[in-house]
Amino acid sequence: MKQHVELESREVSMRRPRTDTAAADFTAWVAARHPALHRTAYLLCAGDAHSADDLTQQTLAKLYLAWGRIQDRTQIDAYARRIMVNEHRSTWRRAWKRREVVSEQLPERPVPGREYDGQGDAVWRLVQTLPPKQRAVVVLRYYDDLSEAEIAAALGISPGTVKSQASRALATLRQRVPDHPQIDTPDDRREAR
Repeated sequence: MKQHVELESREVSMRRPRTDTAAADFTAWVAARHPALHRTAYLLCAGDAHSADDLTQQTLAKLYLAWGRIQDRTQIDAYARRIMVNEHRSTWRRAWKRREVVSEQLPERPVPGREYDGQGDAVWRLVQTLPPKQRAVVVLRYYDDLSEAEIAAALGISPGTVKSQASRALATLRQRVPDHPQIDTPDDRREAR
């Protein structure tokens, strides 16, 4: 009976409302950083908007629970990225994820607001073919513009592993780019002059 009472008191303390200032700080941080977090989630999830929404929400939920324990407020972005990468990594291991059925027809997507030549989409489709760890390194390095040390901290790997994963990813992408009809290579641009 005593264990049951202790468990109930822990549950109650976990549900206790946060202070107004902490909730306001969290809300302000989310308002400022949500677009960047969602973009990173979208890229980590290989362009699956629904998975990116889920990953962003899971990250924010875990960050909210830890908000009061974060002492260095300058490192909140790094802490959130670490949570996101760990959450994303755990989805690779879930059995239900492997049973997901892939369909050939994608649902309608909103039209992007800006116009471009389509090469960005073509490059992104190539990035999506990379293995998950290489894709994570490419996303964090070239889309989020993090240093090798920051990527290593976010992924829980050494800076040397970050370098080798990035090198392998770029070699794979370089190998695949000449065969892609929608991507101009430097040689194609020289010939057009």
